[in-house]
Amino acid sequence: MTHVYGSAPLGVMDPPAVLLAEPGLFAQRARRLEQLAERVESLGDFLSFMAQLAQAQHAVLEGHRPDWQPEPDAFTLALEHGMPPLGAQALSQDVDYHSELSALLDALEPHLGEAQRPLVEGLRDMSRRDIASLATEILSQGAGPDAQRGLMPLIAAALQIAWLRLTQCLPAPPPRPASEARAICPCCGSAPVASVIHRDPQRSGVRYLQCGLCGTQWYLERAKCSVCDSTGQLNYLSLEDGSGQPLLPVQAEACGDCHTYLKIVPSELDADAEPLADDLASLALDLLLAEEDRYRRSGVNPLLIVEA
Repeated sequence: MTHVYGSAPLGVMDPPAVLLAEPGLFAQRARRLEQLAERVESLGDFLSFMAQLAQAQHAVLEGHRPDWQPEPDAFTLALEHGMPPLGAQALSQDVDYHSELSALLDALEPHLGEAQRPLVEGLRDMSRRDIASLATEILSQGAGPDAQRGLMPLIAAALQIAWLRLTQCLPAPPPRPASEARAICPCCGSAPVASVIHRDPQRSGVRYLQCGLCGTQWYLERAKCSVCDSTGQLNYLSLEDGSGQPLLPVQAEACGDCHTYLKIVPSELDADAEPLADDLASLALDLLLAEEDRYRRSGVNPLLIVEA
């Protein structure tokens, strides 16, 4: 089956089922966000701050050691039974995201503008209980209280550090999720932020979903709805400039059967593309689809907290 990004690959017969996030994911994301801040002028300030946030995440991942560390065999049983070993809800009471958040705010402090400083100060003054309540909202894909919604992306950034760190403790990647759980991260059970089409030789042209929380990628056939498995009523929608060229190498794969969409980020068209960063930069596509009211977004970006 073909679509705007080409046919499903013929040369890669057995692509890796699950790819754990690389330790350099946050640094890669920061570089991409810096590029996108220059390219998408209307979102320049927002994307520049997100680049600083991603760079701070990288610094914390490399330089901070949280108080809680899992036992060496903590995830063996879950892996043997095909369950997400890093279940977000199950581990939320154990993972030391509070110290990750504190270290993140310290790393971010020198780069804060006047608009962001009150958010950081508000988080520093907030009790652990209130932070935990917002973390629960994030992990359950909730929008949180209106007055505190601006704080949630910073907490989400700390959660991303904590869960990416946990993926590095796994003895091996988990198996690909069963068909009924195709849109659930096999590592932590969270939703994908978008899908990415790879360009490297080992998986050239292969599509993976990428988790918005822990960064894990898992294989899904192309030209197939990640929500309902349909292949018959898929539309590929993008933003174009005045000459009809795509503004960004991002499209929404929209399903006419279940009326949901998930973005596709093809690294084969842009080697620097990164799903979460490119999702943030293509917010105008989400706004356009929301105005049309035909499709519901299925991707979840923890750094983009919106009212349900």
